[in-house]
Amino acid sequence: MPTVSHPRSLPRLRRLLALVSGNRLARGYLAVVAVSFTVMFLFPESVFAGSPLLLTAPLSLLCVFLPLDPGAGVEGVADVMAVVVFAVWLLLCALVNAAVLGAFATRAASVAPAGVREVLPHAADPAEPKGTGMTGPAGTRPRGVRVLLAPAVDNWLARGYLAVVAVALGFFLCAAFVLPDPGFAGIWPLMATAPFGVLALAVSAPVEYYSSTAWLSPLVFSLGVVLSGLVNAVLLGLLARRLRSREPYPAV
Repeated sequence: MPTVSHPRSLPRLRRLLALVSGNRLARGYLAVVAVSFTVMFLFPESVFAGSPLLLTAPLSLLCVFLPLDPGAGVEGVADVMAVVVFAVWLLLCALVNAAVLGAFATRAASVAPAGVREVLPHAADPAEPKGTGMTGPAGTRPRGVRVLLAPAVDNWLARGYLAVVAVALGFFLCAAFVLPDPGFAGIWPLMATAPFGVLALAVSAPVEYYSSTAWLSPLVFSLGVVLSGLVNAVLLGLLARRLRSREPYPAV
């Protein structure tokens, strides 16, 4: 039965490679990642040495669960293999992120004209009562939000990711408001929603130090995690849609 799975997997692989290399956004991202890799290996003691981890997040942060120590000195065969595995893992994470950005760029280039063509006939219809149905400002806004968030819930990849974010966020909220010592519970939702989750941490940190209410900072951080998770889920959903589409190459 090998001939049954081959025709299905090969077009998806071609579509994935086309998303990685078929638009300027993905190519620019890969160029930035390549520069960060160069800095990491040439200047391992600099403050920018950890930039590849942030640029390839959130998948790259899973390396904390691997028995690797790329920051240690490379001496024996085991250390060399650890560095090679770490570099290959970051490269795969970069390719996945580039494909996500490619799907987003393709969506932005192809959907905007279709949206204009869809709205104009309804807006120009004089028989349509103003302020009713889905054509007025109050109706188009909820519909636009649903269309925008649809990729986050209409496929298993995005739904699975949102489930991981929900578990991480639930554990953080339980540790922050129930347990006596939350410790580093915030690292889990931060890792799950990186790189946008870093912005949630940056916004909630001043609230923690300059606010008299201790409960406000976890709530601000949680709100930022929810928004970051939705952004990542939408991007993953767009990637899943492009991989399922029949077009072999994305339109740029």
